[in-house]
Formats: sequence, C-alpha cells, structure tokens
Amino acid sequence: MQSVANFVGGTWMDTSTAAASHVIDPATGELLAAVPVRGGDAVSDAVRAAGHAFPDWRDTPPGERIQVLFRFKDLLERRFESIARLVSAENGKTLAEARGELRRGIENVEVACGIPTMMQGYNLEDIARGIDEVMLRQPLGVVGVITPFNFPAMIPLWFLPYAIACGNTVVIKPSEKVPLAISEILRTLQESGLPDGVANLVHGGREAADALIEHPMVRAISFVGSSPVARHVYSLAARHGKRVQCQGGAKNHVVVMPDADLETATEIIADSAFGCAGQRCLAVSQVVTVDAAHPPFREGIVEAARTLRVGRGMDEGVEMGPVITAESRDRILGEIGRGLSGGATALLDGRGIRVDGYPRGNFVGPTVLDSVDPAGHLARTEVFGPVLGLTKVRTLEEAIGTIAASPFGNASSIFTSSGAAARKFRSEVSTGNVGVNIGVAAPMAYFPFSGWKDSFFGVLHGQGRDAVEFYTEKKVVVERWPQQWSRKF
Repeated sequence: MQSVANFVGGTWMDTSTAAASHVIDPATGELLAAVPVRGGDAVSDAVRAAGHAFPDWRDTPPGERIQVLFRFKDLLERRFESIARLVSAENGKTLAEARGELRRGIENVEVACGIPTMMQGYNLEDIARGIDEVMLRQPLGVVGVITPFNFPAMIPLWFLPYAIACGNTVVIKPSEKVPLAISEILRTLQESGLPDGVANLVHGGREAADALIEHPMVRAISFVGSSPVARHVYSLAARHGKRVQCQGGAKNHVVVMPDADLETATEIIADSAFGCAGQRCLAVSQVVTVDAAHPPFREGIVEAARTLRVGRGMDEGVEMGPVITAESRDRILGEIGRGLSGGATALLDGRGIRVDGYPRGNFVGPTVLDSVDPAGHLARTEVFGPVLGLTKVRTLEEAIGTIAASPFGNASSIFTSSGAAARKFRSEVSTGNVGVNIGVAAPMAYFPFSGWKDSFFGVLHGQGRDAVEFYTEKKVVVERWPQQWSRKF
C-alpha cells in the first residue's frame, strides 16, 4: 500500500500523517493506497503556490506554453500502458476501456496545443475616423478542477491542458477513490518542463472541494460528478463569485425504430449499457423501442448481455469489470429491487453474480429490466451501474416525449435507417449530445461536451473552443492616435 502525495508548488508532499481513507481495488478488494479525507489546509497552500506562479506563466507567450504540452503529449504516449493499468486497477474497468479513456484524454492535449490560434481575438480598424478597436483574450488566474472516479485520466484532461495553455494556473482535486492515475499524469507533466506551481494536485474529500470552491483567489471551477453534487458546486461557486461549469448526471435514452439494423443496434447498445460497468456519464441506461422493434430487440439484448464475461478488468477476455465500491454495488442492487417493485420485469437479473477467484469484488452482473414505467422512479434515477431498462412506445413522437419528460439531458441516440426519422429526432430531442446509429455520442476533443437540463449547470462546456472561452476573459481596447500627436515625437 502506498500513501498518495499532494503536488504543491513543484514539490511532492507526503500526506501519510493525515486522516485517511483507503483506495481499494474494486475487483480484488486489495488495499492500493491511503488518501487524505480532508485536505483543506493543503488546498490553501496549493492555491497560494498557483497564485505565485501565475504572473510569470501568464507572461509566457502562448507559443512557448504549448511546447510544454507537446512534450507532455509525447511522454503520455510513452507511458500509455502503465497509466492505463493504473486506471484499470483503481477504477475496475477493463484494460481496453482504460486505454480508450486515456486516448480520448490525450486528444485534448493535442487540441490544446493549437492555443495560439484558438485564443486569438479580433479587431476592426476605423470604428470611427482614426479609432481602432481590438478584442483580446487573457487568462483568468488560478482555476480549480474537481473530477470524479469514473474516468480518472480522461476527465482531468478535459480541463487541465486548456487551462494552462490559456495561461492560467491550476489546482486539481480528484476523486479520493481514484488518486493514482492522476498522480502519475502530474508527474509526467512536471517532467515535461512545466514551471513550479502552474499545476498543483491536492487529495481529499468534500472539505477539500469546498475549500477550493470558496477560496478567494480561485477565479473559476470546473466540475464533473452527480447532479446533486453538481448543483451544490454550482450554487456554492456562484455565491463566491466564481465562473463555473458543472457537468452533472444522466439518464441516457436510446430509441430503436422498427427499421433499424437490429443486430448492429443490439451489439452497440450492449457495449454502451454495460461497458465500464455502466459507470459512464454517456452510458445508455434506458431503451425506448418503437412498436414492432420491441420483441426482437428484447430477445437480442438479453442474449448479448447474458454472454458478457464479467471479471477483473486486467484479466484476458474480460468484457465488464466491477463497480467502484461495495457501497455502489449495494446501492445498485437496491435500485434493481426498487425497479422490480415498481412493476418492471427482470429479463436478466445480475444481482446474484459470483466471479470465480474474486470473492471480494464489487460485481453486479448485466441486468435487463423490461416494462419500465417512464414516469417511475427507475426511469428518472441515475443508477450508474450495468442496469438497462426497456420501455415500449407506439411512435417516434412518443419516444421523443418520453426523453423530454426526463429531468436529465446529457445524451440520447436513435437507431434507424430512415433519414427523415433521424432528422426529426436530432432536431427535437432534448439532450445536449445526440447520436444517430451511435451508442455513445461522445464528442471529439475539438467539440464541446454538451449537456442540458439537470445534466449541466453553467454556460460554457468542457473541451474545444468552449474551454478556451471558459478559461479566458475578453478585454476590449479602443485606441485613437491622432496624427498631430505623432508629429511631436
């Protein structure tokens, strides 16, 4: 077992004497690390270090700042496998899923390397005779980043590269459940030549998160987590005058039309619903079948889910790992039971699964529930586990209305061979990310990671141009240099 260290002002600081909780391998029950449960004092130290580093980093030309990111990207590629294995060990996801996660994170580093172009302002000569106007983008200062357990490597990289490329300094507070991969990422960034204090890492629980949000030197907060916590972070940050972006939870719907390629749709939806043990913010959790699509899809999805191999994520051939903690497992099992009490039918019940060799693992088997009431508890609750609900409707309009009734608006997809149906769906559906014959509508790094309703609090999203807008302030300069003044010199 190791004690994780805070990274403050370019120095790794031992936290072994702090009150700690344990980081547990979700598959084996093995104790991996001890992590502080508080962290408020360390946050203050990190913010001061970031504030001290800001003036010099702000004055570093963007073309020089991105040289650090080029080196960072190269080192991440060299350490790709070792970081992916850390993600798999602490989170439980399969090694293939961990590799995919890290690849999407590295794509954000690549996009942020274009900051000399992305951060450009604009100007207009002669807004009046002899007067010019210019809009400049300038960094905010110290920004805070609070990240969840489900993507230990990717989600920090939604924010960190853009923030530092724009000239800000950063304090990251990761989930206390997954401190290992992000620690290795910060070591890699340090070796890339980033000046001391520009990026800082502080471990801890809610106390550390609140201290970061409330600190008067912190100008902005980026957050990803559940909707109740996102709402808390958004309101607390707003009360303290921060710029804030909060990605919340989800209940992602997929509509399956009768004219869909059902074999392909079933395969893709099974991967979306049960990949990462259902702990993706873009995982399909509710399938709305339209009319005649229901019987064949129901039969196919049960068979696809039944054949998935569940086990330790780093074992050969495993297709689905455990959920993050025993508490999460018990909560998910309770939600399955509540769904059945609410009238759903279990076509496949994963509550009794046992995985050979891993008696202490947090395993929940793939679960498929039919006849889920779209107005009931299960359909309106983010289970965040490998539980897929099925609801049958008569028309596409009814399917779109079912999605509109959900409090969440993160993502939705439609499977169809009709261009007209696809166009109607993408135009009318009330979610920020939309897929057409796509199971996980995950935006590329140069597009914003959108989200509507209770799935997002704020205005500017993560990734791409939204990230640049979020991490910079606009300054408008109006200039006049009369000709007679220039003759004096």
